Amino acid sequence: MGTPTETTSQLGELRMLIDGALTTASSGRTFMNVNPATEQALGVTADGGPLDMDRAVEAARRAFDTTSWATDHAFRQRCLRQLQQALDDDREAFRSEVIAEAGAPIAMTYGPQLDWPIDDAVRWPTDLISDYPWERHLPDSELFGMLSHRLVWKEAVGVVAAICPWNFPVEVLLNKIGPILATGNTVVVKPAPDTPWSATRLGRLVAERTDIPAGVLNIVPTSSNQVAEQLVLDPRVDMVSFTGSTAVGRHIAATAGPQMKRLFLELGGKSAMLVLDDADFASTVPGASLMCMHAGQGCALQTRLLVPRARYEEAVDLVTGAFAGLGCGDPTDPSTMSGPLISAKQRDRVLGYIKTGVQEGARITTGGGVPKRFERGFYVEPTVFADVDNTMTIAREEIFGPVLVVIPFEDDDDAVRLANDNDYGLSGAVFGGDRDRALAVTRRLRTGSAMVNGGLFYGADAPFGGYKASGIGRQNGVEGFEQYLQTKSVGYTDAIDD
Repeated sequence: MGTPTETTSQLGELRMLIDGALTTASSGRTFMNVNPATEQALGVTADGGPLDMDRAVEAARRAFDTTSWATDHAFRQRCLRQLQQALDDDREAFRSEVIAEAGAPIAMTYGPQLDWPIDDAVRWPTDLISDYPWERHLPDSELFGMLSHRLVWKEAVGVVAAICPWNFPVEVLLNKIGPILATGNTVVVKPAPDTPWSATRLGRLVAERTDIPAGVLNIVPTSSNQVAEQLVLDPRVDMVSFTGSTAVGRHIAATAGPQMKRLFLELGGKSAMLVLDDADFASTVPGASLMCMHAGQGCALQTRLLVPRARYEEAVDLVTGAFAGLGCGDPTDPSTMSGPLISAKQRDRVLGYIKTGVQEGARITTGGGVPKRFERGFYVEPTVFADVDNTMTIAREEIFGPVLVVIPFEDDDDAVRLANDNDYGLSGAVFGGDRDRALAVTRRLRTGSAMVNGGLFYGADAPFGGYKASGIGRQNGVEGFEQYLQTKSVGYTDAIDD
């Protein structure tokens, strides 16, 4: 593939936001933003260095310690409603940019890739500010023969580092900053270098269209892992909110552990779709092709299809036909579901897993390579593997590409065993003709979320996160809101007059 070439015009916001000001990097350095569907340069983004990150953390610390942001609920709510209006107004600009920089199929932007989070991710926690029990009373105590009145206060954690991935850049960003800011914290956002413009556009909206005080929200794009790691190491940062791979999550946990930083880690997945023997196979099994959405670049996508052994070949034929008819295409085409992978590195990683699957004895029934119809772009064909054992690499590790493995089970107990026999526990799905049976199987899954007969759990009010190596904590919902709060218990006595 060729080297990206410069474009004649800058499509997105190149500046970062530090201490209320839109600014270039102190070094003057930039990095290129590349369209994964065409391999052409979209433009450049300021490449933050150590000095820029230090300034952003200092601004966030000062804003938390010296302004009323953490305590003035009404003011926070007003500012966040200004931000919500700005997000609504710039919706189509976000849409164009997320398609261009992430390779997100346009159809997906009318759902989880853009519209759903713009509708709710900031609005829901903003509305919750009015109703949340920031203070509650406990029964009076008479310990030591003294009357004590008791309270529980909920307070902001402090400075939060929000480190975002490239696969759903708007969705993850907004579902982080919504509750982080609504709970009174200040934040430094580090977007993925593959998709910086969703975050830099947000910075511009905050600077130009809201009264959010300087330093409350800072955006520092950088191409350097060392600069990003400053956020984890800096003692002025109270919490790290990270969404990304389990490998990086483990590194963050090990690095932040000595400082006892609070962590939210939303990590990888290897989710299973269980089709029970009483399900309608013709209408259900082809739906496994939905894991190719956004070229399989989603942590909660169901990448393992578990089916009864007695109907295994039928299921393989059905899902193979669905994948073969799917193909992959230009993300600007409304009919495209599987677009490009984010980069040449990610494409080669996925192809490496496909090669490993063949070497370990699995059988490709469709796909398995790079589509010939595209001269450029980081595409991989939607791929189905049959004859897969649950111990194989492709059945155990997160591939993050359009690759499905089909595994047979003997009965419900075996299906649950296979689904849970994995390091991950993020999401899953169960399909069956008997709803109560399907729900009973779902209760036994060691996952943070699940869909039964196609039901969707997604929403800003729904906690999302995983068991086991899929992470720590929850994003969204009351649970996600409280993740960014500290709890203080207070006892006081009546004043004693001299």
